[in-house]
Amino acid sequence: MNKSVMDINGDILLISQFTLQASTKKGNRPSYIKAAKPVTAIPLYEKLIAELELGLGKPIQTGQFGADMKVSLTNDGPVTILLDSKNKQ
Repeated sequence: MNKSVMDINGDILLISQFTLQASTKKGNRPSYIKAAKPVTAIPLYEKLIAELELGLGKPIQTGQFGADMKVSLTNDGPVTILLDSKNKQ
């Protein structure tokens, strides 16, 4: 965690995921009402891709915005994110 992608000459896989902006405050299903609409989100996603490629000095890999994608990975790192069931924001 002390080195950047640039430090290790690494690569980036950028996948858009609207579910990262979901509220689980009530009910059994998350609410995506605060997620940006595609007209706003797509240009932001594309700008981030361009900025990352510029900073990294090479192309990055991306997913297709809004697509149903199957992504597989192996977590290899010291970070675990906990969800607080009492504060469901």
